[in-house]
Amino acid sequence: MVTSLNPPKESLLVTVCARGGSKGVPNKNLRLIDGKPLIVHTLEHAQEWAGNHPIVVSTDSDEIAQVARDAGAQVPFDRPDELATDTAAKLPVLQHAVRKSESHFGNRYSTILDLDPTTPLRNVSDIEDCYQVFRANPEAKNAYTVYRSQKSPYFNMVELDENGYAHLSKDLDESVQRRQDSPTVYSMNASVYVYDRNFLLNTSRIHSDRTVVSVMPPERSVDIDRPLDFKFVKFLMESDSLD
Repeated sequence: MVTSLNPPKESLLVTVCARGGSKGVPNKNLRLIDGKPLIVHTLEHAQEWAGNHPIVVSTDSDEIAQVARDAGAQVPFDRPDELATDTAAKLPVLQHAVRKSESHFGNRYSTILDLDPTTPLRNVSDIEDCYQVFRANPEAKNAYTVYRSQKSPYFNMVELDENGYAHLSKDLDESVQRRQDSPTVYSMNASVYVYDRNFLLNTSRIHSDRTVVSVMPPERSVDIDRPLDFKFVKFLMESDSLD
């Protein structure tokens, strides 16, 4: 088990952003999985890893807020309605959460670690690895978790041109005959994000010129976005594939 962290020279804020509405899966963050509301799995990961560092939930839902408080997280502010729509981007939500948290706690956080509640199969070592990847590179502006993609833009991912014809998304000088021979590519899994505060509060894009990644296995990278995903996660939790 990974021990809780107590960085001596760092002020760390852990955030979990969970809005009440969801078109794909209504009331997703409160839906029970393995006997617990979905968001509670992530809050338990956060508590096991973060120790005494504050864990803050950003939400527009009173019900989610209460579940979060019952699970030991803090909900010191309400998310504005304009940041809780289907079209609201994640970065402004996170930036709002950081500013509100700093005002509430009277502290300036140098590092923000954000956990998405829709990836409950991560474990604490995944959080620790992403954090350490970020810490190991003093020039890094942010880090996030990925998994090795089963599809490759050099081999079996295509785009349509203006005439509707399909072409490989990326071409090489020599064509690739097997996916295994193509350059390694990764898919983001919406699980763990680590940000330098100054980068986070002044960016409009999650990607930077100094982004580093932490690789997770695909079986812990499932992002719940559809009802079918709940069934798949339940199957994985009950199987031996996560051991």
